[in-house]
Amino acid sequence: MAISIPRGQSDETIEKIVGGLRTYEANHPKAKIDLYRQNPVSVRVRIVDPHFAGKSKSERSQEAWKYLDNVPDEAHSDISTLILLTPDELTKSFANMDFEDPIPSDL
Repeated sequence: MAISIPRGQSDETIEKIVGGLRTYEANHPKAKIDLYRQNPVSVRVRIVDPHFAGKSKSERSQEAWKYLDNVPDEAHSDISTLILLTPDELTKSFANMDFEDPIPSDL
C-alpha cells in the first residue's frame, strides 16, 4: 500500500520521514501508512498493519522506531505522534479518532 498524506501538503521534513518509512512499507506490504503536518513543529504518523496483532504497544513501538531512527534528526524531532494499530483497532482507538478528525493546533 502507498504512504499517504491525507491532509495538508508535503514538505521537506515530511519527505524525509516518508523516506524512512519506505523500508517499513517494503517489509510490510499490507501496512497502510499515513502522515500529515499538524503544525509547524509537529508531524503525526499512523501505521495500520495486521502484523501488529498480538504485539504489545512496546513491541510495536520498537519495531516502528527501527525504521524511523534513520530519519535525519531535524525531521525526526518533528514526529509528535506515532499511532500503531491493527486494522481491527481503527474504530476502537481514541488516538485514531484524533488522527481522523484532528483538533487544530494553536501554533
